[in-house]
Amino acid sequence: MKTNKIIYWATTGIITAMMLFSAFGYFTNPDMKAAFVHLGFPDYFRVELGILKVLGALILILPMVSDKIKSLAYFGFALTFISAFIAHIASGDPISVAIMPLVFLIILAVSYLFSHKIKA
Repeated sequence: MKTNKIIYWATTGIITAMMLFSAFGYFTNPDMKAAFVHLGFPDYFRVELGILKVLGALILILPMVSDKIKSLAYFGFALTFISAFIAHIASGDPISVAIMPLVFLIILAVSYLFSHKIKA
């Protein structure tokens, strides 16, 4: 049981930190703004996505949030990672850039699976 909790918190911590870091970049880094333009997204989408990443990260780490709401956050992050992979491939980015969302998708899946293991 202790190993399951360590795996859960490590993977959840990685996802949470990455989401908060990327959201901060969306709001402050001109290169991130340019990346959204490169991918063909409107500027308001960058702001919406940044806000939702912060909310989703908080939902995953706050213990008082219900499992149903946490499941929505997991789904939203999974959708974000899959969409990011598709956007990078469609815009002709190198595979080394496009593959990173899939790596985070795997980490997210491990977090999700172990969240259920520690609840059981």
